[in-house]
Amino acid sequence: MNNIKNIFFDLDHTIWDFEKNSSLTFKKILKDFKIDINLDEFLEIYVPINFKYWKLYREEKITKEFLRYNRLKSAFDKLSIKVSDDTIEKISEDYIYYLPSNHNLMPNAIKTLDYLKTKYNLYIITNGFRDVQNQKMKSSKINKYFKKIYDSESVGVKKPNPDIFNFAIEDSNSLKSESLMVGDSYEADIEGALNVGLNAVHFIAHGEKVHDKCAIINDLSELLEIL
Repeated sequence: MNNIKNIFFDLDHTIWDFEKNSSLTFKKILKDFKIDINLDEFLEIYVPINFKYWKLYREEKITKEFLRYNRLKSAFDKLSIKVSDDTIEKISEDYIYYLPSNHNLMPNAIKTLDYLKTKYNLYIITNGFRDVQNQKMKSSKINKYFKKIYDSESVGVKKPNPDIFNFAIEDSNSLKSESLMVGDSYEADIEGALNVGLNAVHFIAHGEKVHDKCAIINDLSELLEIL
């Protein structure tokens, strides 16, 4: 990878610690709405449900609104907790409002970005929602590292759709042979990037399966050894 000049990062689960920040947000919300359930018990049910709905969203099978409401509705139903539709809507709104204010990053994110910023052009390609992702980056003070954010809402398609990668490459005046995608999702980030001819590094920090399709790291700082 000696010829790499441009690095495209995923945001959630790769740089921004989604699980920790989401947990803090739900801790506040469950208390605010006086929902009597242990946080860990709630997250044990909610997290895989959220993952399932995000996969459907990536595949263009559900809308943003459906995702935001039904991931909560499904979790409460499975936990046999009665919550009115109006309350679920309010919880959904509060979650989106408070989530970006948390600013925990993945281990060694700042150390890695500090180094890479001096040598490479850095960008974000994310399936997250435009306003929320911008707020996350602002609150965690990492927007200064990146030349541009390419979000699925603005581009009109989601990873792994090749159009979002091709758009980012063209818009940033990059060459695919000189560009690298770093992300945690094998389907969205790695397969998506490899299928359009980009180099890729899979950041495995959440128990994903090991493979031989590209370089694998378990800590962001390992990028400094690869590049």
